[in-house]
Amino acid sequence: MALNRDDQSPLFAPGVAGTLRLIVYLALACVLMVLDHRGGWLPSVRYGLSLVVEPVYRIAGLPSQGFHAATVAFADRQRLTDQNQRLREDLLLANAKLNRMASVAEQNQRLKELLDTQHSLSLNVQLARLIGVDLGSFRHRIVLNVGARDKVKTGQVVIDARGVMGQIVEVMPTTSVAMLITDPNHAIPVTIERTGLRTIAYGSRAGDMLLLPNIPVSADVQVGDKLVTSGLGGRFPVGFPVGEIRDVAQTPSGTFLSAQAKPAADLDRSEDVLLLHDLAEVDGPPAPAPDVGPPASLAPDPNATLPAVTSPTAAPVPAKPATAASPAGGTP
Repeated sequence: MALNRDDQSPLFAPGVAGTLRLIVYLALACVLMVLDHRGGWLPSVRYGLSLVVEPVYRIAGLPSQGFHAATVAFADRQRLTDQNQRLREDLLLANAKLNRMASVAEQNQRLKELLDTQHSLSLNVQLARLIGVDLGSFRHRIVLNVGARDKVKTGQVVIDARGVMGQIVEVMPTTSVAMLITDPNHAIPVTIERTGLRTIAYGSRAGDMLLLPNIPVSADVQVGDKLVTSGLGGRFPVGFPVGEIRDVAQTPSGTFLSAQAKPAADLDRSEDVLLLHDLAEVDGPPAPAPDVGPPASLAPDPNATLPAVTSPTAAPVPAKPATAASPAGGTP
């Protein structure tokens, strides 16, 4: 659409006046450029004007700068939050791996101790893992991952690297149940290693102690004495650690001494145990001595015919000679 004459710019308006005005403006621009190039006075003018205009530019740019700063700050905060969260997760994962490695190292140490126990004592043993625990006021038992298919039998002794733990009381096809020595229904014959005194250690409801209630008053029992299996009864082999005396006191009746012992085995920490296949020798009266007689080479053959025995002929007794009488009629 064509513009009306009234809508056109006066600078480029047609006619002589408009052309002269344009020429004047161009000439003035050329003069200013020459003066600026030769005199150098316009930079000082620009510098002074910049001092006035710069605050205006800064004020005008404050909203944009503030928005940009807020955006950057929010982005940085979000990035730092995400980075902090990742670092926390990595730290938790690293701690979990470290704890796992420590647990594996501890487990390897226990397995090494079990193997050392087996090799040092030359025992016929079977390795088993604990998969269940039943620790109450009246039952102290554990469940193992071996059973009848692994040739486990009732009565087998359960030990760890530090001492006796208990014995198998129930066998199932793939698992078995062992009664700990701290069970209230359990008793184990023991010997005080220092003095050789034999007694019985019973379980207690406390779950972490053994009771020895029938020690003679005259017995020498001290705190710190070691308890080992005595072998009586033929169930537990001789010489396995059982516990350590922690307290000795006289019974209310005054007829016996009562002691408490801490089990030597790690009943609350062991995860791998050993099942003994070798039963203890019965510690009782000696076997009767064999009959003593002549050697078999000198014994008579019962099927041989004995020769007839003839009695020797008696020799004749010579006659006694007569004695001559004396003249006086008396004996000589």
